[in-house]
Amino acid sequence: MSGGAPRGSSLDLFDLSGCAALVTGATGALGGSAARALAGAGAGVALAGGNVEKLAELEVDLEAHDVVTTRIECRPQTQSDAGAMVSAVVDAFGRLDIVVLSAGINIVAPTAQMTDDEFNAVMGANVHGSWLVAQAAGRQMLKQAEGGRIILVSSTRGRLGHPAGYSAYCASKSAVEGLTRALACEWGPSGITVNAIGPTVFRSDLTAWMYADDGPGREVREAMLSRIPLGRLGEPDDFAGAIVFLASGAASFVTGQVLYIDGGYTAG
Repeated sequence: MSGGAPRGSSLDLFDLSGCAALVTGATGALGGSAARALAGAGAGVALAGGNVEKLAELEVDLEAHDVVTTRIECRPQTQSDAGAMVSAVVDAFGRLDIVVLSAGINIVAPTAQMTDDEFNAVMGANVHGSWLVAQAAGRQMLKQAEGGRIILVSSTRGRLGHPAGYSAYCASKSAVEGLTRALACEWGPSGITVNAIGPTVFRSDLTAWMYADDGPGREVREAMLSRIPLGRLGEPDDFAGAIVFLASGAASFVTGQVLYIDGGYTAG
């Protein structure tokens, strides 16, 4: 992939100039942070997501800072969808170097009450959707024969269980970690690295209640903080450095790994 080779300074290893990146789930807090981080390191960024309004807002925000972007209004549900998504990136930038697969959902329900449709929805969005886009991106990277970077999104729940109705989510994120390792082994000989990040709770529209000073969020937050050595919950910007690292030449010998960005939550 271009933009990743050493050029004198160690900071040059993080330069993504000339690279083309695709971020799925770009309208989410993590996806938006990833898009801004990659753009800040010099990459052109394709923004993919199903929320058309938020997608347009992010595109305008990035282009205001002279970032070259393209917008893909799509949630991949089939191989054809994923292939069209990757083709749109190549049409816009002429290549594909970096993929961040941050699209996903959670449905919280006690296992005894969870429906088959609910379980399948979580697995479909978190595992099948990631596999579809990774497959399409991998095909393009193999065709280019210049390597590439694929970054999936797991969770601390891919490693740890949870008592409050997370059976589908935990299973899906464990599967994402298995997918990460399998693809790393398969595509490593072609110079494609495949890694994942594993966040703990971080600020987003879905978790805003946990950050509130009043209400049930305070009790839940304090219970979480008792397990986090750094003493705080996450913020979207906490992922920026890890995303740029895994996407860049600085991580050229790193593959098949899950980097937990959790303030030390999984350490104890």
